[in-house]
Parts: sequence; structure tokens; C-alpha cells
Amino acid sequence: YTLISTFIQASPVMAAVGTPAPKVTDCVTKVALSISCEKLLDMDAFSKSDPQCVLLMNSSGPHWCEVSRSKSLSITNAYSACFVLFTYKSFSYSVELSLEVVVSSRKLTRPLVMKDKKPAGKGTITICAEERTDNRVVDFEVAGRKLDKKDFFGKSDPFLEFYKPTETGWQLAHRTEVIKNTLNPVWRPFRIPLQSLCGGDVEKSIKVECYDYNSSGSHDFIGSFETTLSQIQQATQTYAAEFECTNSKKKQKKKGYKNSGIIVVKKCKVLIILNDILLFYPGQIAIDFTGSNGDPSSPQSLHYINPQGYNEYLAAIWAVGNVIQDYDSDKMFPAFGFGAQLPPSWQVSHEFPINFNPSNPFCAGIEGVVQAYQQCLPQVKLYGPTNFSPIINHVANFGLQALQQETASQYFVLLIITDGVITDMDQTRSAIVNASRLPMSIIIVGVGGADFSAMEFLDGDNGILRSAVGEAALRDIVQFVPFRQFQNAGIAALAQSVLAELPDQVASFFNLFDLKPPREPTPS
Repeated sequence: YTLISTFIQASPVMAAVGTPAPKVTDCVTKVALSISCEKLLDMDAFSKSDPQCVLLMNSSGPHWCEVSRSKSLSITNAYSACFVLFTYKSFSYSVELSLEVVVSSRKLTRPLVMKDKKPAGKGTITICAEERTDNRVVDFEVAGRKLDKKDFFGKSDPFLEFYKPTETGWQLAHRTEVIKNTLNPVWRPFRIPLQSLCGGDVEKSIKVECYDYNSSGSHDFIGSFETTLSQIQQATQTYAAEFECTNSKKKQKKKGYKNSGIIVVKKCKVLIILNDILLFYPGQIAIDFTGSNGDPSSPQSLHYINPQGYNEYLAAIWAVGNVIQDYDSDKMFPAFGFGAQLPPSWQVSHEFPINFNPSNPFCAGIEGVVQAYQQCLPQVKLYGPTNFSPIINHVANFGLQALQQETASQYFVLLIITDGVITDMDQTRSAIVNASRLPMSIIIVGVGGADFSAMEFLDGDNGILRSAVGEAALRDIVQFVPFRQFQNAGIAALAQSVLAELPDQVASFFNLFDLKPPREPTPS
């Protein structure tokens, strides 16, 4: 039996519900607890027990405060909690431990005792603890097709269980709802913390098992499959990911056995959660049109569009744009170019809308950005110098306006796609230092194979970025991604690199200014 929440994880049979927990800001660290029991006493005369799990905390004094209460066969519910001590009770069984002991041990198994402190038979409780450091979640939409019939007087009552690998075996991450009497179930959309699903590693194996629910608790195994989050994301980019659900015992007994049905993943999106709020960021895109990229008419140029309609800038716009657009609520992107001479005066501009509409620089989705880029390229002359600071300051102005609102209603992400050459390093350093006080982050994607040492310096991973006069950035807001290293690695690996630092950057801003993050927009 398991208790589960954002910071309390557990097995399929139980899920946390109940009274509100302390605010996450009261926590020193976030801990996920997985609680399970074995060999509980049978309290029912004609069936198995129907145990309920209550989790309590006690920071000081004799009084215990209920944090969460589970009920049988419920799916995941989420909230934050902070513990010093906790008690687990199932009917008359209990155990009391310090959270420090659990976290330091990572996994503890203890005997359960009755109210009179006598052993509760051979019943045991196992508690696993894991620091929750990843703010990402995965949104799923899943269905089944032609699953095996398991019920004598009906079809099947299927549900799914998702597992992640650990040092001691597979650990349950999520259990879906039960869909009654169908071989073609469609489960309600659900969300799993990325750390619970695969430890934050999209290339790590995950296992999915499908069962037919029985009220006795002895559920019938239908089949299972193993995959990775990377494989699921890759497949759902085009249509849907389909997996054969197989039963090894049935395969051994039945000739011509193919599978026990198909599990279809219709949606698999990685999103970011901060303080239980789903974050969306208005994205802005800036494209390098400087002469260091080479003459677009030459095949050696990074802006050269080959007969197949492809160049590295287009590849980067498509790939990275499809990653960040999931975090933009309206999918309307202001897209700018810098470093080109513009008609009719042929003056150099370091900040121009690539759709040539200054009053409305927005492009509809990444497709709109691609179309605007393709139309813009033959109309401008690549020139220079390569100045980053004007476009950074442009977005910073929006961040300053947002900061003046008490709730910080927006957090901005600037995506710069460049060949890595920069001529206004001092001004760019100052612009980034100033922007570190504002609700914004900068993702720099380097195309081509040039020296990216300047971009890595701006990233600040090797130390605090300082302006030319020595002023330090208040926080790290820059993430640099060399596109060629991830171009053939798949969308999931690219997404993980692009978003690697963004959750912490966002959290650092809201924590620094004690502001409320923007909430998920209400669908229109």
C-alpha cells in the first residue's frame, strides 16, 4: 500500500488526499516519501483488509498534525509537505521515525506495532526517501486497444502502472484510474513528476504494466512493455507512440501469440512546475543575420538553404522552437533578427522584426517563425557587427514592466540562435547582469562548428558572470546549447539540454523577490 503526493510518493493502492499541508516556502528541502506495507493483519472475516493510511507530523510538543490521508484505489493527488517527525497508522498499526533518519538511510523497513506497542503480526512498513530537486513533470494522454479479455461475465477493467528502475528493483511511479468493462480504454490525462518517472534521465528505461482490476485485490496481469521517455517523446512528435503489451507466460503457452493489446501514448509533454503552479513563459526569438555566417548563396554558409529546403538555422528553429513553444501559452512568438542591412536604406539593424512589421512582430507558432525567416533571408544583406546587447535590452524592458506588477505575471525567455561570434562582449555582459534582476532567462543556441568559448563564458557555469566593471549577476540566467552536439540525439535529449537550467533560474527569481509565479492560463 502506498501514500503519494508531490513530495510523498507511494504505491498503486493508495494516494494522498486530505488537509492542506504547510507552504513549500516553509521547507528547507523537498523530500519524496514512498511508503508501502507488507503482511498486514487480515481484519476482515470474509475478504482481505481495506487499510487506510494516515501520515502525521510533529515539529515540537505533544500534538500531531495530520498531513495526508489515503483511501483505497485512488490515483495521484499532489501538494507540498514539510516534516520533522511522522507517524504512519493503518487501523491500529503505527510506526514513528525522524525524517532525518529516513532521508539519511534512503530506505528503511520497520515492524508495525499495535496501539499497545505489541507487534502487529509480521506486518512491516518500508519507507523510501528521495530529495525532490527536479521541477519538471510529464503530461500524458494514454489509451489502450484490443486488450485481452480477463473477466468471465464481462470484458476487462484495465489500469496501468508506471515504474522506474532503482538500485533495488522497479519502483512504482504512478497508477492510472480503472476503466470499467472495456478492451479499448481511454484514461483521463495524468501527470507524473519527471524525477519519479525516470530520475530526470529521459534515456533511462521505464516499465509500464497493464492489469485487469479485481475488487479482491488480486488483479490479473494483462501485459507490459519497457521503453524510455526519449522514445515516447520522439514518437509523439509526429502522431502517437504505440507499444505492444506482452505477457511472457502467455507467449510461452500459446503458439502464434503476438501481444495482449496495444498501449497508445497520444501525448507526452515535459512541463515545469514551481510551487504546484504550471509555468508558462512568453518566448522571444532572435536570429543572427551577421556576415560571419557566410554568404547565403554559398553552400558553405550556415544560412544557405539547400535544394531540400534545409539549413542549420532552420533546423535549430524547428527543433529548439518546438521545445520552448510548449511553455508559451498563446504560441505567438515575437521573432527578431540582428546584424543585417535592411532595405530600402540598407542601414544596419541590431533589432528588427523578421516579418518587417514593427507594430506586430508576432509569428503564429514555430511554423510562422520558419515562414517569416524564409521570406526575410533573401530580402536582407548579412552584415555586422554581431551585437547581442540590443536584443537582450529589448526583452529586458518587458521584464522590467512585468516586475512592476506584484504577482510578476510573466517570465520571459529569449532564444538567441547564433554562430557564436560576438563583438559587443562588454555591453552584453552588462546587459545580462542587469537582466539577472528581471523575470527573464536567455537560451543561446550555437549553430555551426565555430569556437563557442564566448558563449560558454556568458553561460556562467564556471563562475558568477560579471560586467566589465566588476558588477556581479544576481543569478544565473543564461544557458548555452551547442546545437550540433544534440542535432542527431533526438528531441528528448535536446529538450533536456535546452531546459536543463531553466527551472532553477525561474525558481531563483521568484524566491529572490518573494513573488508569486504566473499561473497556467485558463483555456479559452
